Amino acid sequence: MAGSTATYAQDGGFLSGFRSLFGKEKVEPVADAVPYKPTVNVPDAPRSLRKAITAASTLQSMRKSPPSGAAGLLRRARADIDQITAALYSNGYYGGSIRITIAGRDLDAPDILQAIEAARPAGPVPVQIDVTTGPLFHFGSITLVDERNRPLPMAPTLRELGIEPGSDAKSTTILDAEGKIADYFRKEGHAFAKVVDKDVVADHASNLVNVTYVVSTGPAVAFGQVTVAGTEKVRPSFVEERVRIIPGEMFSPQRLADTRKSLLRYEIFSGVRIREGDKLDADGRLPVEVEVTERKPRYVGFGAKYSSTDGSSINAFWGHRNLFGGAETLRLDGQVSWFGSKSSAVPDANPLGYRFAATFGKPGIWTPIDDLVAQAAVLREVTDAYVREAATFTAGVRRNYSDQFSVQVGLDLEQSHVQDATGSRDDTIVGVPIDVAYDTTDNPLDPSSGIRASGTFEPFAYLGQASAGPMMFKGSLSTYKALDEEKRYILAGRVSAGTIFGADLLDVPPQRRFYVGGGGSLRGYDYQSVSPRNAQGDIIGGLSYVTASAEARIKVTDTIGIVPFFDIGGASEGSVPDLDDLRYAAGLGLRYYTGIGPVRLDVAIPLDPEPDDAGYGIYISLGQSF
Repeated sequence: MAGSTATYAQDGGFLSGFRSLFGKEKVEPVADAVPYKPTVNVPDAPRSLRKAITAASTLQSMRKSPPSGAAGLLRRARADIDQITAALYSNGYYGGSIRITIAGRDLDAPDILQAIEAARPAGPVPVQIDVTTGPLFHFGSITLVDERNRPLPMAPTLRELGIEPGSDAKSTTILDAEGKIADYFRKEGHAFAKVVDKDVVADHASNLVNVTYVVSTGPAVAFGQVTVAGTEKVRPSFVEERVRIIPGEMFSPQRLADTRKSLLRYEIFSGVRIREGDKLDADGRLPVEVEVTERKPRYVGFGAKYSSTDGSSINAFWGHRNLFGGAETLRLDGQVSWFGSKSSAVPDANPLGYRFAATFGKPGIWTPIDDLVAQAAVLREVTDAYVREAATFTAGVRRNYSDQFSVQVGLDLEQSHVQDATGSRDDTIVGVPIDVAYDTTDNPLDPSSGIRASGTFEPFAYLGQASAGPMMFKGSLSTYKALDEEKRYILAGRVSAGTIFGADLLDVPPQRRFYVGGGGSLRGYDYQSVSPRNAQGDIIGGLSYVTASAEARIKVTDTIGIVPFFDIGGASEGSVPDLDDLRYAAGLGLRYYTGIGPVRLDVAIPLDPEPDDAGYGIYISLGQSF
């Protein structure tokens, strides 16, 4: 690689500035700043390579943060040699050359500092970056040997390693394969497996890169004693019961990953670190230490939600993550809501709503995989279809068969006073809900891969005027797929449906009927508006529903994204959804990505609105829409 290869510390760095809400750089004043104007020239190169080289250039990325003095600009330019070289290697170009000039002088020119000073009065100092990429190299021979230079008797295939002769010889592929080699042997029980050396030779005559990996597999070992560290308020036995590592069993990285994941699902733990012993114990086994980091047990917070169709709400909460030393949780919530308009069914009702709830969780109620969850609440709910004042209690035991799959059986109690278009009614509800959940997504608030499925089947011992016998089923399936490695383009889809059978519509309490419309189901339409109505036009709800949504989640910058979306859905009077009576909506969302999840702003327009519909909907909340 031609050009200067001297390495200098890069000035500035990550803390030299920060991005504002809209991603623009804030320029901090620098003593003796030297403004400059960089030009990057990469002729006859693919667009992706030009982008990679431009992104690697510190001169380009920090152009709005001028360095201090002529020497500072020279240091920044010299650092670019290594940065751009790495970008070329990462893309498979090993025969390129880089020339950087400042004010028309090469970086090694004896009068470079004087030339920079002389150019400063005329305006930004010109900086020219010329990159000749040379030919694209491909992989030639790929060899795995042991420390004695002998072929390995057992080894992963090159296809498994993602590095095959004839493919583009990217340096990132070489490094990725190194990690995959170690992972392969560790999965076979060789805990100490690693690549101890590698020989990478670029043959400029043939434009081939030949790679030899020297691998030390070490012996296949079994797990030894497991110790727990880091517990402060949590009982050590709680952690020990949830460790998935079994002494005497063959070493498995999956056991380590399962242990970490099983502990991190409890709110009290902010981190789990698993340390493998650096040598075997007296029995020839590998000792393991599981170290947990606890969060502060108490927390407080608040939230808010705005919707032009659903109404607005604010809430505050207090919680405890470790009530009795076994990761028991208690959360107290208080919420006040404002419907924003008069209820169509009860026009003289006060639009103010409230909800006060206490939620308790007890891990390991019977066995380590059985969790008790319970919630009691008093509330006042105002909607277009009804106004409800109620006391509710739900409780259940959830069995976590795996980190992805759980089943919960519980009790559902409610005593309510409801006003709707037909008058007032007092209802008692007793149900036995059975919930099934399956979740393989990678992030609860902003998933980029996997599926999320849930279903509830609830037979009722008493359901208001419908008495005993009715049954309810509802389910939802969401799927997510990132289209690129950086996860900047994500497709997301969801379909939901539900039915109540064994009861007449008006015998079912209004709050247990199905409604569609608003931010949680069909954006752009008024809350509950895409639901069955009586002869007077009042919303009465239905015995079934179906909805579907599709979104394209596109990151414009690291913090800003846009989301075009399409929704479809409707509720029906009968127990089977009427697919001929569905409504449609489309819209565009804005996302601001934070450390805890995206802040969502959606604007939706109904595609086939009724005359009384608002014509648009605006929704603001934390997290993606699904």
